[in-house]
Amino acid sequence: MQKYKGVYAALMTPFHADGSVNYAALVELAKHNIDAGLTGLYVGGSTGEGFLLTEEERIEVFRVIGKALAGRCNLFAHVGAISTDSAIRMAKAAEEFGFDAVSAVAPFYYAFPLEAIKAYYADIMQSTGLPMIMYNFPNAGGFHDMTKVVEALYDSGKLLGIKHTSQNLFELQQFKQFSRDLVVFNGYDEMLVAGLSMGADGGIGSTYNIMPHWILEIYDRFTKGDIRGAQAAQERVNAVIARILPYGVFQMEKEILNQLGLPVGECRRPFLPLSDAGKQTAKEIAEELKKGV
Repeated sequence: MQKYKGVYAALMTPFHADGSVNYAALVELAKHNIDAGLTGLYVGGSTGEGFLLTEEERIEVFRVIGKALAGRCNLFAHVGAISTDSAIRMAKAAEEFGFDAVSAVAPFYYAFPLEAIKAYYADIMQSTGLPMIMYNFPNAGGFHDMTKVVEALYDSGKLLGIKHTSQNLFELQQFKQFSRDLVVFNGYDEMLVAGLSMGADGGIGSTYNIMPHWILEIYDRFTKGDIRGAQAAQERVNAVIARILPYGVFQMEKEILNQLGLPVGECRRPFLPLSDAGKQTAKEIAEELKKGV
């Protein structure tokens, strides 16, 4: 379990102007994050606009990233889908392409009962030799009983951990109370120090793409016992996040990366184009990041 602890960029998916996936830029961004010192990559999740990609595109993203970085860093493939069969196909592809673990958000839209959610995760875990990181994101998927799923499946030998994207830090702490040493990742970037203080083993986040060094500073200072230093680093990160939020998180992060010289394009529809005010703010943030302000 120890080798999986750390900080991971929730990798963005770059697009060309025509909306097709820019695989060359995908590899460039992935290597940029790993060269910065991040532990690994979480590929195909919310930040990667995974649910705006076709299944074939998601699998191709796994193939391209696996070819470029498998064995160089930890790679987690988000395979979550409404369809169990689709999730299994993507999980098998991730295993083929050298990923270290799969992850999945609970299936949504149909308000599946708890037993169906348990079966979904069990079926994915049984389909490959890869361990599972359950993606707990209740505000997005509407499922609020992940502790019950973990309790039912934690002794399967296939559950590696949980990506906890929730402000419920009591629940995060409860995941760490199961008898197996699960690896728990904090999911809200602006709460990394808080998550670590409640027992998280690291973090997975979208703003890690634009300020990996500052995120690493939070984690490194915290793990060395410099809590005040970690808080100060969190405050610097949060000052950027506060400026991003009014304009759309993913649109802003992509424009900041564009301004930093990493060509990721725009978000896919139905995300709206970034406003002129947002573009100006993104440009200002990018200049500050270049200077290390």
